Amino acid sequence: MPTLVWSDALSLSMPVMDHTHEEFVELLALVEQADDAALLGRWQALIEHTVAHFGQEDDWMRATGFAPGNCHSTQHAVVLEVMRDSARRGAQGELDWVRRIAAELADWFPNHAQTMDAGLALHLKSVGYDPVTGLLTEPSALPTQAISGCGSNSCHDKAAANDTQAPQRTEAANEPLPVGESLV
Repeated sequence: MPTLVWSDALSLSMPVMDHTHEEFVELLALVEQADDAALLGRWQALIEHTVAHFGQEDDWMRATGFAPGNCHSTQHAVVLEVMRDSARRGAQGELDWVRRIAAELADWFPNHAQTMDAGLALHLKSVGYDPVTGLLTEPSALPTQAISGCGSNSCHDKAAANDTQAPQRTEAANEPLPVGESLV
């Protein structure tokens, strides 16, 4: 049985975002259930989905007043870096590493979705942004200054303040994580 399964607790009441998140959870489950022969192919499919998933959210943030280096987008970039590094390690035969990072993603995702993504969904609704069409019905509700951190400028920032920050290190050095340290 997968570590993470889709449930109403993960729903953000934003269908396009919920659909993408549900796909992420399903693809992660396929990775967790994969035998060694199928693992890297399923991991690559998860990476490709995650590139599109995070890119979509990053586009929404740029369209609604977030600075390029905001903490949500930064966390996306770091998680993708770890996933890509894991693919390289997996290609070198370190399949257990890929499985370990998949387990870390299953632990990370609910908190990210329920804080940063929930805040983003609230922000999008508050400015009248339609993520399907890209139309903005409340342009006067856009922030006057670019949202750059996880501090106090928006409902996104307030929700994100409770989320874990992006990892302070990557696995580029091919060193195992110390016991007790997690992906994010």
